[in-house]
Amino acid sequence: MKVIARTGREDIAVVYIAELEDGKLIEFVESVQPPIPREKKWVIIVSSLYGCPVGCPMCDAGEYYRGKLSRDDIIAQIDYLVSRRFPDRKVPVGKFKIQFARMGEPAFNQHVLDVLQELPALYDAPGLLPTISTIAPRGSEKFFERLLDIKRRTYRERFQLQFSIHTTDARLRDWMIPAKKWSLGEIAEYGGEFYRKGERKITLNFALAEGMPVDGDLLLRHFDPDIFLVKITPVNPTYSARKHGISSQVIPDMERYEIVETLRAAGYEVILSIGELAENHIGSNCGQHITNYLNKKEAVQGGYTYPLRKV
Repeated sequence: MKVIARTGREDIAVVYIAELEDGKLIEFVESVQPPIPREKKWVIIVSSLYGCPVGCPMCDAGEYYRGKLSRDDIIAQIDYLVSRRFPDRKVPVGKFKIQFARMGEPAFNQHVLDVLQELPALYDAPGLLPTISTIAPRGSEKFFERLLDIKRRTYRERFQLQFSIHTTDARLRDWMIPAKKWSLGEIAEYGGEFYRKGERKITLNFALAEGMPVDGDLLLRHFDPDIFLVKITPVNPTYSARKHGISSQVIPDMERYEIVETLRAAGYEVILSIGELAENHIGSNCGQHITNYLNKKEAVQGGYTYPLRKV
C-alpha cells in the first residue's frame, strides 16, 4: 500500500488516499475530538470495500463498487497510522477506537472479522475499542454469527456495535438504505443476543434528514432502552446528498431538538453527535469518498474545501 495524498488538519482529522498494488484507490482517516487530547481518544476509520454496493443516496462512497479489501489491505491502513505515531506498536491511548466505516458495508467482507480476531495481538493497546457500523444487510447472517462469537471471546465490554437506521418509516428507510436488510424486529432480536449486562449499549444511529421521521413509540415496541441507545447525527454535505435533494434536520447551534427530548422522555440514552464543522470541509466523516468527489469537480456547499496534498 502506498499513500499518495492526504487532506485535513492534524488537530481534527486527516484523510489519506492510498494506492494498492492492483492500482485501486482506498481511503482511511484518523481523527481526534477537541478538546480531548490524542492520548485520551484517537479514532481510526478504515475502508473494508472499494466503494460500496449499497448506494445510500447521501453517501459519496456508493457511486461505484470494485470489490472487497483483503485482510492485509485492511490491516495496512491501521498499520500506517499506528506506525506514524507509535512505531513500537504500543498505543498508550485511553480510547483507541478503530471504526470499520470509511468506505463499504463491513458485513459484506468476512476479512473484517479476521482483522478483529487479530487486533489484540497486533498492538499493545489497552484502550482498543473496535467499532462495527452496519445496515444489517440480509444474507450476511454468517458474518453476524461469527461477530457475536468474536465479541464474546475477545472483547466483551470493549466493543461498539452500531446499526444505521436513519428513519423508522419503513418506506423511507428503504429509500435511504436501498438494499435488502433486517427488519427493526430482527435487529432488536440480534441485539438482545449480543448485549450482556454491564457492556456497552448497542447504538441505533439516525443521520437525521429532513422529512425522515423517528417514531419513539415504534422504537419502544422493538428496542429496550436498557440494551439500545440512540445516536442522532447530521446528514453530511456530500455530492450525493445534494444530488438527491437531502438536507439535514440537525443544524449546528440549534438550541433544542424535539426528537431528542421525546426519546429521552421515553427512557433512551440519546447522544447528539454533531462534531466539528471542519470535518465537513475536510470530508473526514464516515462513508464519504473524496476521490469520487474530486472526479466530479463540482462544488458542495459546506464540504470538501480543504486542498488535497500529494505525498
